[in-house]
Formats: sequence, structure tokens, C-alpha cells
Amino acid sequence: MIVPTADLDELYSDCRWAEGPVWFNDHGCLLWSDIPNQRILRWVPEGSVSVFRSPSNFANGNSRDRQGRLITCEHGGRRVTRTEVDGSITVLADSFNGKKLNSPNDVIVRSDGTIWFTDPTYGILADYEGYKAEPEQPTRNVYRLDPSNGELTAVITDFYQPNGLAFSPDETKLYVADSAYSHSDDLPRHIRVFDVAEDGRSVSGGEVFCAVDSGLPDGFRFDTDGNLWTSAADGVHCFSPEGELLGKIKVPQVVANVTFGGPRRNRLFITATKSLYAIYLTVTGVQTP
Repeated sequence: MIVPTADLDELYSDCRWAEGPVWFNDHGCLLWSDIPNQRILRWVPEGSVSVFRSPSNFANGNSRDRQGRLITCEHGGRRVTRTEVDGSITVLADSFNGKKLNSPNDVIVRSDGTIWFTDPTYGILADYEGYKAEPEQPTRNVYRLDPSNGELTAVITDFYQPNGLAFSPDETKLYVADSAYSHSDDLPRHIRVFDVAEDGRSVSGGEVFCAVDSGLPDGFRFDTDGNLWTSAADGVHCFSPEGELLGKIKVPQVVANVTFGGPRRNRLFITATKSLYAIYLTVTGVQTP
């Protein structure tokens, strides 16, 4: 899966905590979050970096819906938003059962248009990546949002700190990282796998799919062969569809998230602490649109 002559390229190095990369092939650019600096940045292939949005309301995870619009998790507003074509921002979710969300972290969009996101407490633990506050939700949940009617459902409620999430290429399985190891070394640092119901409204199961041996899993993505590429403290770990560790891409900073991009989706973009990296692979990522 590795191109022997391809280097790990450092594309930018002036972040405080880089997160939430998302590729826009129709615009030929990558967006990602610099959470403490309250900005979303834009990188283009000729090498320039500009500010897409500032202040960003402590934006973290980003994705795109099936119409190509930017979907963002915001720690500051404890909400999930959509950026419309005209640049205006629509709030999609900021509460559940009449109480504020914790701090939405990572987000994905299913082919049926539903939006799935995790809601740990990282953004309210201190004033560095959000605004310090007491959690109002009794649990740290994974949510399913139907934007057509605004229905928000807590589909998984038994995580310590749910973090990155992604569907398998055929969307029959949902994978979710638990990064509670950040609080104590006796708490989880693994990725669990769930079976998605045929109607796409619920999940079952939840056994451990894999665990990283360095740091903790944060964001991750799949290639078209079903291999999972996840962040870790020493780089990016690649797991087979059976959960076997195939290898690592060593990165000199702690990795937070990854996404596939480039015109052929064969370049892995890596957000790692202060920097944005990229490396060409012989596999292609699952990305729609």
C-alpha cells in the first residue's frame, strides 16, 4: 500500500492542534481545523494556505453532506452546523432532550443523507479548545441526525469518550473510536464495530475491532479495500478488514485525524499536532461526494 519513493510531506506547520481534515475535489482544496487558534484553514495543491473561517467557534471535525456542503462540529457552540452555498451557517443540532450537547467532535454523512456524530466532553474540559462547562448530558453519545426533519437520536450511549467514526465502504458497519485513554491509562483506546440495521436507523453489536499500541485512536478513514487508517501517537496505523495491524506510517508528531484526497483519492492527508502532512499511497479512499 506504500509507494516506496513517496515521502511524508509536511504541508503546513503553524497550528496549535490540527484536526478535522476534509477534501473538496470540486474545489481542489483541503480544509482542516486548528482548534485552539479558532480557525479553519484551506490548503491548495500549489502549496498556499489561507484562512477559510475565523473565528471558527472552536471547530473540530468536518465532513461533507451529499450536496457537497461543509458539515462541522463546533466545540464553542456545542453544536453541529452546515455551511450553505452562500456561506451562511445553519445550526443542525445543539441540544438533546432539552439540554445542551457536550462538545460535538467528529462527524460523517451516510448515503441516505443522515448525519452521525460523536459527543465527548473534550471541548468543555477547559478553555483551550472551547469554553469550560459542566456536561449537561448524562452520557457521551453517538448521535444520528435526520436533517430532513430534524430528528436527533442517541444511537449509542455506552462510550467513555466517543471520538472518530466512519462507515465501512458498504455502510453495513459503523466503527467508533473510544479515546478515554486520554483521561487514564486503564480506560479504552480502541475502535469498536457495530452492525447497521437495514433501515439505517439503529445499530447493534459493539465489540472491539482493534486497539492502538501507541497513544489513542482519534480520527480514521477507510480505503476502498476496507482497510482502516487511524490516528495514533506515533503515526497512522493501518488495520485490515479483520482487525489485523498491517503496518504504520511513522509521523514525528501525535496524529489527530486523517482523510483521503487528491484528484484520485490516493493521497492520505494527516493532521498531527502543529502540522498538516500528506503521503501518496497505492490505495484509494472511500469518499462521497
